[in-house]
Amino acid sequence: MDTSIDQAVSPARIIDGKAFAAGLRARVAKHVAALSQDHNLQPGLAVVLVGEDPASAVYVRNKAQQTVEVGMQSFEHRLPADTSEADLVALIRKLNDDPTVHGILVQLPLPKHLDSDLVIRTISPEKDVDGFHTTNVGLLWTGQDALVPCTPLGCRMLLRDQLGSLSGRNALVIGRSNIVGKPMAGLLLEDGCTVTVAHSRTDDLAEKCSRADIVVVAVGRPEMVPGEWIKPGAVVIDVGINRVEKDGKGRLVGDVEFAGASARAGAITPVPGGVGPMTIACLLANTVTACCRMNGLPAPADLT
Repeated sequence: MDTSIDQAVSPARIIDGKAFAAGLRARVAKHVAALSQDHNLQPGLAVVLVGEDPASAVYVRNKAQQTVEVGMQSFEHRLPADTSEADLVALIRKLNDDPTVHGILVQLPLPKHLDSDLVIRTISPEKDVDGFHTTNVGLLWTGQDALVPCTPLGCRMLLRDQLGSLSGRNALVIGRSNIVGKPMAGLLLEDGCTVTVAHSRTDDLAEKCSRADIVVVAVGRPEMVPGEWIKPGAVVIDVGINRVEKDGKGRLVGDVEFAGASARAGAITPVPGGVGPMTIACLLANTVTACCRMNGLPAPADLT
């Protein structure tokens, strides 16, 4: 891949996250097979779903299916919506102690009577494949081996695929959530970028966009970044996925105005089909990484 930032590219290269995720899952499957053959290990992922939220149920089902497809063990725990905090914590502690489980994910959001922060803190950091535990947050920001949140990890993979080395790039992250914005900034800093984090109180966002070689947007506001803000040749990673109504029909759009941005950017992720498919693939990759580290083996470099 050409590692230069093009000064004028029209139209932009469309970053095919679906195809990249398929390749990542294939690499995961190869490493799973090698762990089984060489070390008699089979990575295991436990997913806990509390309640009957339809979107969460579909997501959990997809995770389980893809886990099995790459040769890993899948452990599903579906609990009623009125599950007590004590019972949920007890289940997580049981999974922490289970040597066949290498990754634990509690599907969010949880019912309101449950303390999400407490639940996340209960997960063993070495099995925290969502990367939300404060221990993993601290490891990321101090440049040590962390389990990294899946969506920003996928974004970095896509950026490296487009640009090669990210060192020296000017990067703008729009959004400061613990799930995407903050860890994304940490990963970009780790790769040698000069990083600006923008949010609702940022002044002159258009000017900051116009100077960025890399723009990652994760705010959940439909098309809030106009195409005219994008620097010619920049790489745009649109994490947002928003349902809007137009002419009586619903459609999905990102946080970036795609038509205008794709006329200026060097490369851009579409919505859907860009960042979205990367999340579960990176969850599987994190589970293999966790399995290796827990057993004193080097984590595969091509899964990070």
